[in-house]
Amino acid sequence: MIANVGTLDRLLRLVLGVVLIAAPFLLDLPLLANPVLKYGLPVVGLILGATALIRFCPLYAILGVRTHRDS
Repeated sequence: MIANVGTLDRLLRLVLGVVLIAAPFLLDLPLLANPVLKYGLPVVGLILGATALIRFCPLYAILGVRTHRDS
């Protein structure tokens, strides 16, 4: 796998991933009473965190997007 996720992109993915994982369990919003959102948001957060850690996003590869600069 060739890295296609840059540093700023990784940071944003990690922060957003943590927020999405924690939000349904820490916030008591009526919107999050929906089971699809309550359990779906953490799954999306885990995917964002995983792509940040491995520096590879399959969707970016399909679309031909790269935020990682070769050094």
